[in-house]
Amino acid sequence: MNNERANRHYDLEERTFLFAKNARNFTRKLPKTIANIEDGKQLINASGSVGANYIEANESFSKKDFIFRIKICRKEAKESRYWLRLVFFDNNDELEKEREQLVREATELMNIFGAIIQKSK
Repeated sequence: MNNERANRHYDLEERTFLFAKNARNFTRKLPKTIANIEDGKQLINASGSVGANYIEANESFSKKDFIFRIKICRKEAKESRYWLRLVFFDNNDELEKEREQLVREATELMNIFGAIIQKSK
């Protein structure tokens, strides 16, 4: 793997790590309702799975396995966006801005993984 490709992989690994970390930080600030606790758990799982599956994709044994893992990354980013839309907080502009940023990042990750899938076929 050349250095440019290695750097791109590292950047996306770091980006997915930061997405998961920011999602965790966001869930800590939510009101502790039964729904938020459950939705927050789902968000934590999905957001962490994006990066974990990207690492797995980079260690894949075949092109087919690589594409499969990248499809999971895209699916988990989409799921993260879903859980972000479900969490509840009353008129908290700071949390709303944070949620919007996380939704944008999840959408961008979905688009990145979608492009990787298309280029890998």
